[in-house]
Amino acid sequence: MSITSSPLGAPNSSDCTMFGCLGLGVRRVLGAALLFWGIGFAHAQPRPPRWSGFGNENDAGGSLVRTEGSGIIDEDLVKTAREVVSHSTGTPDWSNPAGFEKDVFTFARAIFKVGPNTDPGYGFGKRLGWWVDFPDADLNLSYRLQQMTSIRTDPNGRTMKLTDPDLRNYPFLIMEHPGYIILKEAEVAGLRGYLLAGGTLVIIDFWNNTEWNGFAGAMKKVLPERDWTELTMEHPIFNCVFQLPGPMQRLQVPTMQFWNRQHDFDNPNSPPLQIDRGKGWEKMSVRAILDEKGHMMVVAFHNSDITDGWEREGENADYFKVFSERICYPLGVNLIFYLMTH
Repeated sequence: MSITSSPLGAPNSSDCTMFGCLGLGVRRVLGAALLFWGIGFAHAQPRPPRWSGFGNENDAGGSLVRTEGSGIIDEDLVKTAREVVSHSTGTPDWSNPAGFEKDVFTFARAIFKVGPNTDPGYGFGKRLGWWVDFPDADLNLSYRLQQMTSIRTDPNGRTMKLTDPDLRNYPFLIMEHPGYIILKEAEVAGLRGYLLAGGTLVIIDFWNNTEWNGFAGAMKKVLPERDWTELTMEHPIFNCVFQLPGPMQRLQVPTMQFWNRQHDFDNPNSPPLQIDRGKGWEKMSVRAILDEKGHMMVVAFHNSDITDGWEREGENADYFKVFSERICYPLGVNLIFYLMTH
């Protein structure tokens, strides 16, 4: 069923009718829920000026990082996604009832440093960092979660350093492009403490064997006693709210500007990307680190740019219908529902 939404903006009572307003609660487990599959295309807002380019995470000097289109960010000062200008088609605005500002789900993004790319066969790694898809992905998913369910969401989001003592107040923490991550001892300790206290780290949009090995090596320092578990399509994150179609390879989302429009989901020899993203990029996988009770401490979506489907929802109607609507938003809602209720 296809539904056309109003332009991104403050949610209103009609959203509840349009999207079925599920009774999903952050603080309680509810029964089976049904969502309309169609999210609807968000009307594009005027595009802000783009930065002319982006480069090594240290090229702007010290705590300053040059992003993919939002200018330069000071990692020591930025606290929320709301402080940073959109580099896509604008981000939605909304508010929560007075007195309930903290009784919300908050999308938190981890800040980290990356080292140089030493892989001669692939050139993007050294130029990408925690700020990829930021702030648009953070705010768009948060808005859609509030619009489609009864969960209230933080309209600002958060950016968090791994040494921030406030980190444990945010049980959902996302990382993008951590394939060349460099963790200091204090960051290792901070992330370990966060995960052992019940937080979950979600990793999206990193590609190929080199980036997997770089990230997995860093996590071995954080949780040396834990190993990775390969998830299958039978896991609840693929069906707890939306029933996502298998096999796993159908969940591989290409970065929008590299999308092969002739891609056939049913043909394993039809690549979704027009470029080579490094050795081992072809296979989509989801792996998790579980605690002794089977709860997710870390979940990594390897070789899939799911966050691009959140970030770029207003840029290309075809990309939205094929990926944002069918894969990226359903998987985002499933993931948050599962993590907040388990």
